[in-house]
Amino acid sequence: MPDLVGVGHCCYDYLCIIREYPPEDGSTRITAIHSQGGGAVATALVAAARLGVQTALIANLGADGVGELITSELEAEGVDLAGVDRLPGVSSLTSYVMIQPQRGTRTKFPLLDRTPPIVWDERRKGLLQQAKVLHLDGTHYQNARSAAELAKDYGVTISLDGCTRQEDNTLNKELAASADILITNAAYPTAVTGKATMESALLELAAWGPQIVMATIGAEGVLAVIDGKVRHFPAKPAQVVDTTGAGDVFHGAFLAAYLAGKDLVHCIHFAQYAAARKCEHIGGRKGIPRWEEVEQHYLV
Repeated sequence: MPDLVGVGHCCYDYLCIIREYPPEDGSTRITAIHSQGGGAVATALVAAARLGVQTALIANLGADGVGELITSELEAEGVDLAGVDRLPGVSSLTSYVMIQPQRGTRTKFPLLDRTPPIVWDERRKGLLQQAKVLHLDGTHYQNARSAAELAKDYGVTISLDGCTRQEDNTLNKELAASADILITNAAYPTAVTGKATMESALLELAAWGPQIVMATIGAEGVLAVIDGKVRHFPAKPAQVVDTTGAGDVFHGAFLAAYLAGKDLVHCIHFAQYAAARKCEHIGGRKGIPRWEEVEQHYLV
């Protein structure tokens, strides 16, 4: 049975290399196109699987060609798909990403998620009940909430990727408060808490109940609440060509170290190294390292 179960965004990425990002109503040249699986939770699962964790995805995908691309990649990475349903008449999700390698930036255009909610049959409940950690994002809020409620009942640790926000901020607060591990992007803490500074926002999030709270802040590294104070962890060195999926890989690597029993500081450094190596490659998954490499070089 999997130790880590994911419920959240799962898509296929088309990654376009551009010379520069044009103004609105302008144009630019695409110099190359790459494609690979993506999505916040799905890529975190791939990262964890590549680092030796038994993982499983619970999701609805379309019975279409994109769904076939998504599932074939996940199967090749060893992600258990027993909880995935391929539904006729449903479009699997795609995302178009414009990458400017000279600046290491990317701009995303994800397809709006219209997949139907997950039906929690005994098969899916069984996968979740046996897991040690449930990893979520808020892309499909109904799925995230139902999974979190079941995980609470089963005593499964809840990890939330604080990257997607609902218009109704009370929903964001409810989901954040349900998490045991809350790792956000740079925008989430102040937006959800209403606090003026990142430090006060992270401390507020920690007061809501999560045992582990931190934010990934791109090239500036990570801010984490440790012993009631916010500590800064500078980013690991990297020759950055694309940041697509860096946060997702951080989540997966952090959970891999966490499940291996490493302490919090070790988990952060371990995840930072894995995310840095990813950024040296196009796309969210190609550059994800194996456990042995990270353990030897993560540079505490």
